[in-house]
Amino acid sequence: MQAGDRVALVAPAGPVAPAELERAVDLVASWGLKPDVRPSASASHARATYLAADDATRGRDVQDAWCDPDVAAILCLRGGYGTVRILDLLDRDAMAAAGHTPLFGSSDVTALHEWLREQLGAPTWFAPMVGFRRTLDDEAALAGLRSALLDDAGPQKWTSPTATTLRPGTAEGILIGGNLSLLAMTLAARSRRPFDHHGCIVLLEDVTEATYRLDGYLTSLLRAGWFDGVSGVALGSWKDCGPIEQIHALCLELLDPLGVPIVGDLGFGHCDGAHTIPLGIPGTLHADDTPTLETNTRNLP
Repeated sequence: MQAGDRVALVAPAGPVAPAELERAVDLVASWGLKPDVRPSASASHARATYLAADDATRGRDVQDAWCDPDVAAILCLRGGYGTVRILDLLDRDAMAAAGHTPLFGSSDVTALHEWLREQLGAPTWFAPMVGFRRTLDDEAALAGLRSALLDDAGPQKWTSPTATTLRPGTAEGILIGGNLSLLAMTLAARSRRPFDHHGCIVLLEDVTEATYRLDGYLTSLLRAGWFDGVSGVALGSWKDCGPIEQIHALCLELLDPLGVPIVGDLGFGHCDGAHTIPLGIPGTLHADDTPTLETNTRNLP
């Protein structure tokens, strides 16, 4: 991507405050890019205040931006809830024929990351969202997002000052995952293909979820076979989910039987300075004295 490219701003989930939308537009423009604000970004649902617009509008915005040859990237403005409601409205064949458009987002957008990877084999970016005040006030998170958008591709390495090894080892594989509750929420879709996560490195994070609910999400995924054959697990932030020691103990209790390397506090998700990390491409997880996740973004199409 280069200066002057168009970037679509869409809201596939929750509503965006007008002040945050204005700041997002100004931010994208300050990076030398052309913000393309789609209808969902400023719309509201007739019934549900937790949705940015009706399902058809939100789904159409994602699909139209993906299929628009003049759009160089898609920035999802915020999470909340609602992305799962648009998945069955997306035209897989049309989007497959359009090729690949880099899409950035996190939290509730995990549902879309999973759909794009499974249905189209498309890599995406698990990234802070520019329609959210916390991101807009976070210079480190914005710097990582800008770098992913504009800097030359190449070897990348992610860690954090508090990164810790919970189960040592080294794992290689395709990066998948995202927000834990969304991964559990999207388990039962009738149109979903059988899981094949053998050799994959799983990224997991969440926000405002009690420990017992995290237990339930992990247990549901385990019982469904979602973790079968994975090569490693990288844990991100667990903001307002309870003491981190308690959550790490839970993850070890349930995931240690997988026999794979596990790293905690890797610095992605709902945390200050959250990393922008690609999904759907190969990576290497080092669970040792200095835990890191490495990829080469030249592997992105």
